[in-house]
Amino acid sequence: MTYNIEIHPQCQKEIRALCKKNHALEQALKKKMSEIVENPLHYKPLLYDLAGERRVHILKSFVLKFEVSETVQTVTFIFFGHHDEAYKM
Repeated sequence: MTYNIEIHPQCQKEIRALCKKNHALEQALKKKMSEIVENPLHYKPLLYDLAGERRVHILKSFVLKFEVSETVQTVTFIFFGHHDEAYKM
């Protein structure tokens, strides 16, 4: 079952900035986003303060975080950036 996609404005900004000069990162991100939309519950759920979010690593150093809404069948991408920044509060 395919879910609808929403991208948080800050996440969209980070995607544009990081993929601007890195074609390999852009291709890996597009591929992973399409996989997530097909089966979002497959990916690791986060715990504690980040409960309700899920994450996937892209090219080892980057993390894409997203939320899944089962009621409206939507995946909302909320963060894309370097692993060092992904879990800061």
